[in-house]
Amino acid sequence: MEKDQIILLENRGLISITGEDSKIFFQNIITNDVEKVTSSDTIFSGIFTPQGKYLFEFFLIHYENGYLLDCDNKFTNEIIKLFSKYKLRSQIQIRDISSEHVIGVISLDKFSEIQKSVNRNTNTIEYREKPLFIDPRNKKLGARMISSLAKLHLNIKKLNLKIKEPNIYFAKAHSLGIPVKGVENLKNQLFGLEANFEELHAIDFNKGCYIGQENTARMKLKNKLRRRLLAIKTDGEVMIGDDLSFKEKKIGKVLMNKPYPFALVKLYDPDFLDFKDKELESRKVKVKIINNF
Repeated sequence: MEKDQIILLENRGLISITGEDSKIFFQNIITNDVEKVTSSDTIFSGIFTPQGKYLFEFFLIHYENGYLLDCDNKFTNEIIKLFSKYKLRSQIQIRDISSEHVIGVISLDKFSEIQKSVNRNTNTIEYREKPLFIDPRNKKLGARMISSLAKLHLNIKKLNLKIKEPNIYFAKAHSLGIPVKGVENLKNQLFGLEANFEELHAIDFNKGCYIGQENTARMKLKNKLRRRLLAIKTDGEVMIGDDLSFKEKKIGKVLMNKPYPFALVKLYDPDFLDFKDKELESRKVKVKIINNF
């Protein structure tokens, strides 16, 4: 991604959570440590099922007297319903503000330039009254800018940016092993650790309890991680649910298909090192793992 480019992500939702109990509310639910979220730092996090399986993922950003939650817009309503379920007597206010805002992605070079202009040297800064932050999963994905729709084109003009197609961003994420397009297909299909939450800095093993914490901690402490979600490339079309094979032995299952496919792949029996760089097969389609972790 070049310095003068911006990618607008139309598939993102934005939720505002404010109120005096908002910090403790999040700390009891999400996988990462809310104490890390400040005006200088943003986290990537998620919510698991009580069994520790992947449910939702999002960025949590400090904003004014509460937080903004940047999520896939397919999850927005479900996340709000879940928050409402766990809210009980917590003094928090939850609002869907997706229709008023847009999420953009800019390069690290451009982010550094803006840092200098506002005289801030932190991973999260404020630009024209809205947060702008380096992607906490991997800085190679650049920085994310939250803008009101009303100020979007003025911001783009002021920063001398040109709008580019989002496929550039989706392809980059796929090459880094980070699922973005089609993550709804992961729900309840794998454990959070299998979805690389540790590698994506989305989980904190030192914080207190959260939903699914018991199984997740057990899997970590007893080294029970036996499968991982990995990006794959193919010479044909694979379908969700297709088996992945090596020497006629099943070693995985496709969980996300074109144009940015991912599969849940075994780490043992056979050993991952035996096939990680080899040609695999799925319904006679040639498959190769993009070894990015």
